[in-house]
Parts: sequence; structure tokens; C-alpha cells
Amino acid sequence: VPTAIILIGHGGDTTTIIANVILYVVIAPLIASNVMKAMYLSQDLFMANEAVERLEQLTDIAPLSQHDEPKRAEAYDIRFDDVSFRYEGAEKDAVSHINLTIPEGKTVALVGASGSGKTTIARLIPRFWDVRHGSVTIGGIDVRDMHKDELMRNVSFVFQNTRLFKTSLIENLRYGNPDATTEQINRAIDLSQSREIIDRLPHGLDTVIGAEGTYLSGGEQQRIVLARAILKDAPIVVLDEATAFADPENEQLIRKALSHLTQGKTVLMIAHRLTTVQDADSIVVVDNGEIVEQGTHKELLSREKQYHRMWNEYQQ
Repeated sequence: VPTAIILIGHGGDTTTIIANVILYVVIAPLIASNVMKAMYLSQDLFMANEAVERLEQLTDIAPLSQHDEPKRAEAYDIRFDDVSFRYEGAEKDAVSHINLTIPEGKTVALVGASGSGKTTIARLIPRFWDVRHGSVTIGGIDVRDMHKDELMRNVSFVFQNTRLFKTSLIENLRYGNPDATTEQINRAIDLSQSREIIDRLPHGLDTVIGAEGTYLSGGEQQRIVLARAILKDAPIVVLDEATAFADPENEQLIRKALSHLTQGKTVLMIAHRLTTVQDADSIVVVDNGEIVEQGTHKELLSREKQYHRMWNEYQQ
């Protein structure tokens, strides 16, 4: 209509006016609609290409070697012996000359700035990658000499940014222990402080996460993941910033769940919140891929070095 008014003002004849009105009022929206569809299609193609590239990167990764006669660990102390590791394509080591012992049944905490190498150290335990130099052993057995399934059974890994599978909660819980009994599942739910989550879901443990608008908060998902780890009952637990994204209410419940999960286990804990590591049997300060300090909370404070500075900054 505005176009028609402009054309009339410029002395356009009736036929021209009608033709232009049809073009702008009727055909133009159709063209715009198709242009929008093309834009969305190109976005979908971009995402699909990115997904294919990631899959290709995964398939290009050479499988880790397996020992012809794999060994089983009879004890669960962890030892890093002069370990160095470098990511593929990197020019320098991510971690260098790491010497660290985590006694069986004890808790060791790794602290340090982001990017200092804490997570890399932790992920060398379940052999996410092979070390470039040195060795990582569990109960005196090099992790490279253990069967991957045996290694995975011995380690529970709780990440900071957890995700549940888009399947029923019962299947999510049984992922680490497919043969778990109903009694064991209920115990894990109670110890992980997850009972109230299950009770309010429309189908209880049979509820499919992500279906019918059923979603859980980050803290709630973390409690379900902790229930899964409790149910798995692995002798070694690696906690990578397990309370990082939890709100205050969920954080308190997660701490209770963690106390049950780690009881009697060999634990390696990564944390930015220094208040969460005060009670660790040993605290290890990592800086630029190297261990620079190690001791208890009180010992490290008394030395007045890097941990002391970190603690003072955290308290401010």
C-alpha cells in the first residue's frame, strides 16, 4: 500500500500500480520467507559440517595400545613417576616431571590457576591419553598394562560440567553398574541426596530426561551423577570441580553426597574453592604444569609461599 501511494504520487498508471502492489504485497513476503528458509538451511548445514568434522577428528585418533597379557591391580594407591605429557600439536608439555603419590584410602587435592595442568594430571589416571615420559601406576601396575575395561571399573570420574544421557533415570544410574539391584539403587539415591528429585518426577526412575519437558538443574544433574558413581562403587574417585556450577542449596547437598562417595576411597580432588580442600590429607599446588608445593593446609599456610598467597586472595 505505501508503495502504491508513492507510485500514484509519481503519476503511475493503474496497471503499473496494481502490478507493483501485487509484487510488493503478495510476492515479496514469499521471497522473504524462502530467503529465511535458505538462511536457516545454511546454518543447519554449517552445524552438520562441524559435527562431521568432530566425528572425523575422533575417528582419526589412534586407539591406545593394549597389553597382550593385561594385569590387574590388587591395591589402589596411585603414583605419578616423573610424568610428562604433551597434547598433540603442542610445542610444550602440558605437565612436566610430575612426581606424586596418592596413598590408598586418602584424599589429595590439586589446586592452582586455570590452565595450570590440574585436569590433565587427573585425566592421566584413567588413561585418557598416554604419558610422553614416566609412568602412572595403580597398585604398582602401570595403567598401560591394564585392560581398559578393568581400568574404567576401578575409576569413577565426576566432571564439573555433567550431562545425563537422554534416557530414563534408571538407565542413567545403571550405566556404571548394569547389574545393580533395586536395593543398591535406592541406597545410592538416598546417599546422593537425590530422593526428592526422583519423587517429584512424573514417572519416577522411569522418567526420560529431556522428554515431555522434564529437565533438571545443573546441581540436580550433579546429584544424579553422584548417585551413579556411588552405585558404581569404584575404589578410585577423581573429582574435577564437582561443585563448580551448583547453587548454594544444591552445593550443600552435593557435599553430603561427596562425603558418602569418597568414604574409604582413593580420591584425587580438583578445586578452585580453597575452602573445599582444607580437610584433604594432602594439598598439591600446580603452576604452569609443575608441582610447586605440597603439604597439609596448615603446613602450606605456615610456609607463606604460593598457597599462602592464594588463600589470602581467596579470603578477600
